[in-house]
Amino acid sequence: MPITKGAGVVDINKRRIINGVDADVIQLYPMRHTFAWDAYMAGNANHWLPTEISMQRDIEQWRSSSALTSDERKAFETVLGFFTTADSIAANNVVLALYKHVTSPECRMYLLRQGYEEAVHTHAYQYIVESLGMDESKIFNMYREVKAIYDKDNMVLALNEGIFAPAFKTGTFENDQKFLENLCVFSLIMEGIFFYSSFAVMFGFQRQNKLTGSAEQIQYIMRDESQHLNFGINMINAIKEEQPELWTKEFQQRIIDLVKRAVVLEYTFATEVFPRGIFGMNAAGFKQYIEHIADRRLERVGLASQYNVTNPFTWMSEAVDLNKEKNFFETRVTEYKTGGQLSW
Repeated sequence: MPITKGAGVVDINKRRIINGVDADVIQLYPMRHTFAWDAYMAGNANHWLPTEISMQRDIEQWRSSSALTSDERKAFETVLGFFTTADSIAANNVVLALYKHVTSPECRMYLLRQGYEEAVHTHAYQYIVESLGMDESKIFNMYREVKAIYDKDNMVLALNEGIFAPAFKTGTFENDQKFLENLCVFSLIMEGIFFYSSFAVMFGFQRQNKLTGSAEQIQYIMRDESQHLNFGINMINAIKEEQPELWTKEFQQRIIDLVKRAVVLEYTFATEVFPRGIFGMNAAGFKQYIEHIADRRLERVGLASQYNVTNPFTWMSEAVDLNKEKNFFETRVTEYKTGGQLSW
């Protein structure tokens, strides 16, 4: 039933992720999408800044002629080259596309937090590049120079074109499906697949006790992205419940096909980053790992697994699991503290 709030009346049953009521103001109570409020509170507790982390040891290793191999240097540079572009694409999608059309107040609250976190991530990459004295133009323009990076970015940007159009509005079957497709691409592919080769490389450096300051920042970023992924999946599942007519068999197959296309792009990228393998990881292992991750993403939105392979990088859960009880790649993150209080 309607619940009086101040001078107005809000009906919780009319709250929707899109096409809901009260889109012009953020009136949080009564809440319907409590998962978004939980994510917002978790994000606040996980606040951090790159400058909290010392880069002195990284600087010494980067300047040393013997601390890193040429393959390791190339892998590190290429991963940074992808990250710098990816987070700006993610920020634009949050600020210029998703927020505009989302009508759930609590979801809007978290999207504001998420947009800020994407800015912190871009700050982190700049902090790493500047600290190590790297060629900024080389790193930040790598998406124009490396085809494997360009192909990943271009897939996301091409699929997002419709929702970025000034005249785009939800409220029709076609446009609502387009919005849902954008959310699937953004969450399942961009944040759920396209970051994962790069995360594995950075945690590989950490396991070798190399570039540990940079790897620690990526560890913070991974926790943020894990929360972004979970939030996006929760929004997808909420839209499926609120507007089940959108989740047609044809639409489901389209999402599966897009995920499969993304898998190929991601392990192609991995092959380019380290063609001879690195830290005991090779192209075949990355292919299987990305296929394993893709299945987990599909399952979370109720779609069938496509690859049915095991995780060849079992050490990854330990590398990113701060309390050693949860796998940040596969489960929801709940144990957050402010950056200065974290114990690794």
